[in-house]
Amino acid sequence: MPFDLSLYLVTDATLCQRHGLERTVSEAVRGGVTMVQLRDKQASDAQMIDQARRLKALLAGSGVALIINDRLEVALASQADGLHVGQSDTTVRQARVAMGPKAILGLSINTVEQLHDAPIDQLDYVGIGPIFATPSKQDHAQPIGFGGLASLIKDCPIPSVAIGGLNASHVNAIRRAGADGLAVISAICGQPDPEAAARAFQR
Repeated sequence: MPFDLSLYLVTDATLCQRHGLERTVSEAVRGGVTMVQLRDKQASDAQMIDQARRLKALLAGSGVALIINDRLEVALASQADGLHVGQSDTTVRQARVAMGPKAILGLSINTVEQLHDAPIDQLDYVGIGPIFATPSKQDHAQPIGFGGLASLIKDCPIPSVAIGGLNASHVNAIRRAGADGLAVISAICGQPDPEAAARAFQR
């Protein structure tokens, strides 16, 4: 399906507890989120499949794609729109074979070496970062800043989304660096009003 990286929400189970996963996502989409990634490192596959199916139903007709973080079996069982993998997760080629040509596949990139080694012909986009250090992911790679982001985008022939410690004040800098959008976690999931938090990015 077509996808829009402009405002890419990555869910966090702990941060979403305030309103619940579905309400958080629903409000965020109403506020302008254009893509949703379900990420839950603690849930079992069965739990995550149930979450993904509920989100898929919630997003039906919205034009907002549902991406699963890391877990290929969850993406397949829930009929999600795509899968996002890291450098040490399921390989992109495995995912493409399993999910078919229409699935949206993304890969996390932190260095120019990783970008050059990536199977670009199998990917739809890359997630570049972290831009800044973030408490949402304790084992993240070295932050690259806006300069590192711009440098990697110059070498990147496919769409890109910036991630890592970003909030609404960073929108213009991300655009200047050349990214197609930015991915956020706590700037929306951890806020009292997810819809208003998402709208802040549109302004």
